[in-house]
Amino acid sequence: MAEKATGTVTKRSREAVAGDPGEGTVSTARRKTGTTGHTAASSRNHVPAGSGARGGAEAVDPAELPVRPGEDPWTAEEVAELHDELAADIVRLRAEIEASEAAIAGLMRDSNDGAGDDQVDAGTKNINRESELSLANNARDSLAQTERALARLEGTGFGLCESCGQPVGKARLQAFPRATLCVSCKAKQERR
Repeated sequence: MAEKATGTVTKRSREAVAGDPGEGTVSTARRKTGTTGHTAASSRNHVPAGSGARGGAEAVDPAELPVRPGEDPWTAEEVAELHDELAADIVRLRAEIEASEAAIAGLMRDSNDGAGDDQVDAGTKNINRESELSLANNARDSLAQTERALARLEGTGFGLCESCGQPVGKARLQAFPRATLCVSCKAKQERR
């Protein structure tokens, strides 16, 4: 498993997603609601990512972020690192989308200039165009997921499984900050 030391925090590579069972209870920022016995996260005011109204990572209270049993609570440094990583990913993905769109525009322009091309040349141009379109769409999807993760980090719901409501896991979020499902719910989703 590749690891990279970042200050006082050891960060797993994205390929190494935490393989815990995904079950447990929230040790912080949770309370019982009503008589149903369900737990709910403490509410924070939701502000869209990048609006700056909350002040970014420093406005996020690490004590409000859920952790699984046996995990250490989030620290301000870890939250700031996660916030910075998500913000940097947004900038990088926007640049990738811009570059892909420029490449697509060039390929579309060149596709009209196919006089005299044989079938192999035409096929190559189609493959290149489809490849660029696919890369641009993947970058757009990743951008949307990253913006959503940043909004959840700055607002509410970050670290909770969208399916079962249990903590996703600190190690999993450090490895893949856009995760919205715990390991067990993700495994169930992939089996379907």
